[in-house]
Amino acid sequence: MSTTKRCYYETLEVERTADEPSLKAAFRKLAMKWHPDRNPGDATSETRFKEINEAYEVLKDGDKRAAYDRYGHAAFEQGGAGGPGFGAGFASSFSDIFEDLFGMAGQRGGRGTGRERGADLRYNMEITLEDAFVGKTAQIEIPVSVTCEDCSGIGAKAGTKPKTCSMCGGAGRVRQAQGFFTLERTCPGCQGRGQMIEDPCPTCSGAGRIERERTLSVNIPQGVEDGTRIRLAGEGEAGLRGGPPGDLYIFLSLANHEFFQRDGADLHCRVPISMVAAALGGEIEVPTIDKGKSKVKVPSGTQSGRRFRIAAKGMPVLRSRQMGDMYVQVVVETPQNLTKRQQELLAEFEKLSSGATQPEAAGFFTKVKDFFGTRGAAS
Repeated sequence: MSTTKRCYYETLEVERTADEPSLKAAFRKLAMKWHPDRNPGDATSETRFKEINEAYEVLKDGDKRAAYDRYGHAAFEQGGAGGPGFGAGFASSFSDIFEDLFGMAGQRGGRGTGRERGADLRYNMEITLEDAFVGKTAQIEIPVSVTCEDCSGIGAKAGTKPKTCSMCGGAGRVRQAQGFFTLERTCPGCQGRGQMIEDPCPTCSGAGRIERERTLSVNIPQGVEDGTRIRLAGEGEAGLRGGPPGDLYIFLSLANHEFFQRDGADLHCRVPISMVAAALGGEIEVPTIDKGKSKVKVPSGTQSGRRFRIAAKGMPVLRSRQMGDMYVQVVVETPQNLTKRQQELLAEFEKLSSGATQPEAAGFFTKVKDFFGTRGAAS
């Protein structure tokens, strides 16, 4: 193998077993890093760029790669067939990298139009859980670029028209020779638009759009969840010089609720109950998300943390007729700020209590005694 050239695999910083997608990804990354336009006046960058081009031109071709793997650089020296070149295949290989470097996608082979699509916009909206339950139509006001009415988005003063760029002839790009190959780049005269505005519209200063406050209606369907994205096509920023508008994306977030926590289509609610209610049992009334009430029967001896399910009292499932469930978790509250008489009554109750009234506690402490081997020993 020639000692004057680096190994093509080392040049692209890949293993010899690299597949085609890996080669292409490595090439794109290095070509963008070392392109002369990104490193003006740097001779080292130009040399590295040429080496990267040559290495990729060989390794992307199955036959050339096979020859290189067997004979190294000698396969293309001294008249060897199929050597790395920079003809039509070169232009094809670099079409995608030109798009990344110069933003020329969709312009090859045609004239620049000067029309650029407007940017997409994002609007963050917070809604309540009740809004997500019933759905709503919300009005929002957003600052946005709209098409200038005075020039109809062209950018030129009324009665005038844009003229074809003399530097690129309306193509929006120019060619530049660098060494033994030629690169195409965005025209610096018209910034790729292919047209020049000599007498710009005084209202929009030639941009073809102006800033305005716009009021829009947003339909929020039932069952939306936190993070739901709603797209309003064509409601984004107006395009430059009559270009198509972008889209507006509404990102929804749900505010915390006073009673409910949401888990998909289900709702969860914690309800405190007294120690007496848990011991004797009874019925409690809980609120529901539809502004109603539901009754929950609490059996005697209910322990703290027990959950009760109320079917179809949760949230609607987006774009369906299904409903989630509601889960009520009871939390037994220990009495506080007891009077002396209340303390006496509880102490009396404790004396009268046995393992039958508190089986879990009795069972636990029996296991503790067994663990320490003290069951049956004198207290």
